[in-house]
Amino acid sequence: MALQQPEPAMQMSRRAVLAAGAAASIAAPAAAAADPAVLARDEGYWAKVGGLFDAPPPGVIQLENGMFGAMTRAVRVAYEQKVDRINRETTLYLRGPVNADVQAVRAKAARLLGVDPDEIAWTRGGTESMLTLIGGYNRLKPGDAVLYADLDYDSMQAGIRSLAKVRGVRVVKIDLPEPVSRDSLIAAYDAALTANPDVRLMLLTHLSHRTGLIPPVKEITALARSRGVDVLLDCGHALGQTEFALRDLGVDFAGLNLHKWIGSPLGVGLVYIRKDRIPDIDVSILEGPSPRIDARIHTGTVNYAAVLAVADAIDAHEAIGLANKAHRLRYLRDRWAEAVRGVPGVEVLTPNDPALHAGITSFRLAGRTSPADNIALKKALFDRYRIFTVERLGVARGACVRVSPSFVNDAAQMDKLAAAIRELAKA
Repeated sequence: MALQQPEPAMQMSRRAVLAAGAAASIAAPAAAAADPAVLARDEGYWAKVGGLFDAPPPGVIQLENGMFGAMTRAVRVAYEQKVDRINRETTLYLRGPVNADVQAVRAKAARLLGVDPDEIAWTRGGTESMLTLIGGYNRLKPGDAVLYADLDYDSMQAGIRSLAKVRGVRVVKIDLPEPVSRDSLIAAYDAALTANPDVRLMLLTHLSHRTGLIPPVKEITALARSRGVDVLLDCGHALGQTEFALRDLGVDFAGLNLHKWIGSPLGVGLVYIRKDRIPDIDVSILEGPSPRIDARIHTGTVNYAAVLAVADAIDAHEAIGLANKAHRLRYLRDRWAEAVRGVPGVEVLTPNDPALHAGITSFRLAGRTSPADNIALKKALFDRYRIFTVERLGVARGACVRVSPSFVNDAAQMDKLAAAIRELAKA
């Protein structure tokens, strides 16, 4: 029997009321509501959106929003209330009523992705999602090959390399072209698959954490499928930052993150397996035989409050709107990246093609390609200009500095970044 919910006065704190009121204030102006590209430039509107979040420390321009995304205050309040309930009711809740609540959130997440609820399962983040797929993929045999690229995430690269020992396969690594275009990306994967006809599994990153590059996923996936190659798609940075639907991409397997651009509490992700492909991923060693996707990942006791708060995060995400978020992030990126493209000594690592980037883009200074060079560049941006970024290593042509704007940022801050880069390029 379900427990009684707390009285409304106990359920909703004054802070929650204020946060909910703030969320209600972000309706787009009528003149811009129908055009996300116009709304992207409306600094007054985005100041209201930014006001839903706690501000960064005074005097700091926070441009490292890629590791995880802050919750809005309303989501944080909802999360805290769920923690309070779980801490108060403990197993009275977790051994019964919570299951229906979690299933309702799962259905909501499935609607967000445009898939069926029984094609997704909870994980603790995109990395766990992808390693579930990499380690569990059971269609490889000794003598097959697997493929990954330099811009793929470090942990996923390690997982692919481990298949040499675990599955007895050959591992192929490619370096993606730089500078890059849509055609050169497709050609790079085509050449790799042509040169290695024994490849049967391929890692593909939807949006690179190193440079921000978005490859033409649909075309590359179709190319791989025509060669009998399965694709494991890493959507860790793509969900909530760029517009897509999993079914439209033609992928059968994907790992997703909810605590980056959806803004859920830390520690929540999803693994997606198309229904008829679930048997191609092994059941967890901690589970018995089962046709259900849930049996492919066994996490033990999870942070139920974080999972339940995903519903609130999706509400906040949808209140702003995916198209609006995607256009705003791209606008902020363009504001600095296109301002310094062509400046002598500056290399912008994503092209001026909106199909190949979202909000994240990296840059380096010509000839300064070592990890030490880019750690020093990151430090100079912060020490001299109070702009916080992060270095990214592992790019074939050299290390770089990643810029990840979010909804607490404005156009003036992007202009300050561009000015700082110009000064540093002269040094």
